[in-house]
Amino acid sequence: FGPEALRVGADRMMALLNPDGQFSDVDRARRRGVSIGPQGFDGMSAISGLLDPETRAYLDAVFAKLAAPGMCNPNDQSPLIDGEPAPEAAERDTRSSAQRHHDALRAALRSTLASAELGSHHGLPVTVVITTTLKELEDGAGIAMTGAGTRLPMRDLIRMATHAHHYLAIFDDNGRPLYLGRSKRIASPDQRLVLHAQDRGCTHPGCHVPGYLCEVHHITEWAHGGPTNIDNLTFACAPHHRLLGHGWNTRKRPDGTTEWIPPPQLKLGGFTHSAPTP
Repeated sequence: FGPEALRVGADRMMALLNPDGQFSDVDRARRRGVSIGPQGFDGMSAISGLLDPETRAYLDAVFAKLAAPGMCNPNDQSPLIDGEPAPEAAERDTRSSAQRHHDALRAALRSTLASAELGSHHGLPVTVVITTTLKELEDGAGIAMTGAGTRLPMRDLIRMATHAHHYLAIFDDNGRPLYLGRSKRIASPDQRLVLHAQDRGCTHPGCHVPGYLCEVHHITEWAHGGPTNIDNLTFACAPHHRLLGHGWNTRKRPDGTTEWIPPPQLKLGGFTHSAPTP
């Protein structure tokens, strides 16, 4: 017997002797989790964690289909995502098993977002929000930014645009937002897109919560006659949003940045937010 056959035999014997496993359902629920590390200089992100048996079962089914040799191969002119791969497609597939798993997961996530079955989040359909400038798009060079703060090379953005299952907001090199007026209290999807490009995330100085997780704040509150116009809106995370109305105030500067003004007793002066450069 080789090492792999011995391992498989030991696993089967353990399953017969201890069918419930070493850990209880409570133990497995406590230990489950997936973590995604920050982007490295090359744009890559490390992922680690433990899957419970149910989640593993779902992944196994997805990988059996989409991670088969010849499926979802980015090296093909038209990667196959449905049906069965032709024998020649499988033969020319030189990806490792890990690379096929990666590409299968990407295809499954893209398909899920395209289905529109995840509903909405903070006023937008659950999808990828990307901002860039017209010059970067025309040049095919530079770095775009997603609503989560993920840096996205322009080549990846252009490839994603062929699927058209996300929001792409394009602005001039000065980054000035469009003027969008609304008579309703709730910001429109277009206005939220502008805020993704203008603010990137929470505008409270020192806060790095990305736009996906932020709420829309009226500089002059709606209840006090403030309009839902883009020049009266800004992003704020939930904790900082709750500060407003309790001594904290905000206002827009002429350059479009948001100034946070603390209560007088703090004597800290005003704080200005500037969107981070991709």
